[in-house]
Amino acid sequence: MNSLSPFLDYLARSAKDWEKLPSLSELSRCLGISTASLREQLEVARSQGWVDVRPKTGIRRIPYCFKNTLSQSVTYGNLVNPDLFNHFSDLRKHIETSYWFQAVNCLASVEINTLEELVNSADSKLSRNPVQIPHFEHRQLHMTIYKNLNNPVVVDLLDVYWDLYELVGYSLYTDYEYLKNVWKYHRKIVESLKQQEYHLGYQALVEHMDLLALREITTKPNHFE
Repeated sequence: MNSLSPFLDYLARSAKDWEKLPSLSELSRCLGISTASLREQLEVARSQGWVDVRPKTGIRRIPYCFKNTLSQSVTYGNLVNPDLFNHFSDLRKHIETSYWFQAVNCLASVEINTLEELVNSADSKLSRNPVQIPHFEHRQLHMTIYKNLNNPVVVDLLDVYWDLYELVGYSLYTDYEYLKNVWKYHRKIVESLKQQEYHLGYQALVEHMDLLALREITTKPNHFE
């Protein structure tokens, strides 16, 4: 693995979150690198979401978030590799099924109530004329199930999956029967969680995932600029 640049090494080892860093001239002398080189390294940190740079407050280290770096890579990757979503979707399926039992055992009654409210809200949208796509509810339902995991990498990966889902147009391109099927499974999942029948919920989750896999084969979402 390549070592970090002098500035990034300093940022990771010596700076604290939200602490104001020395000026560029001071850092240049301290790190033994030119100001021009330091600016390049600072731009890398800024683009990755590792520092906040403002005229009045100066340079501050931001708390590390895996999603910042991943989101940028996925946005670029989607443009150069049309199959990226399918690969990411397969990864997401394995993540959710692998962490299912750990995640549901972390849920409290407040999350169960939230999940039930999301299902009811989705059903209400699907009953309207014209039908409204309950994408917000879809994303929130899955993220609520996994949000209490003590693993920010897993949660960030799932969150980025939903960003990509929206980016490729799946939140807009669908059909009514597909939506009804999806939310039938979502209700099964939530009912199983209420009854603490986690194996039944797991079975419904896997079947629900298969719907998306079939959709990816039979449909191609619109891309919106």
